[in-house]
Amino acid sequence: MITNTKKLDYYMQLPYTKIATFCDDESGKYYISEVVELKGCSSTGDTANEALECLQEAMECWLESAIAYNDPIPEPIKTSDFFEKLLLPLPKLLYQKITEQAHAEGITLNQHIVQKLSQ
Repeated sequence: MITNTKKLDYYMQLPYTKIATFCDDESGKYYISEVVELKGCSSTGDTANEALECLQEAMECWLESAIAYNDPIPEPIKTSDFFEKLLLPLPKLLYQKITEQAHAEGITLNQHIVQKLSQ
């Protein structure tokens, strides 16, 4: 944990992990964004970009509150904390389908899978 004797500007510049996920539920279709390391820090928007832009304000409020109450502020996740490989057994028909899609797009199977997982 980082001690919160530092100022808001310091924390806002750290490379926190921000994600946006599409939601389609009883309240409609929208994107929800969150800062993975800051539990409960989230926002919404009509597009992924809008949700991530709104997340900046939510993050600022979250950090201001943590600083004011002297709550611990987690450090950003380091890239080195992640594994680089994923072994995933697939049914033959699914493997064939995504391989054909990748070929049709002129990209590698790995690139195709990463694109699909990033959506």
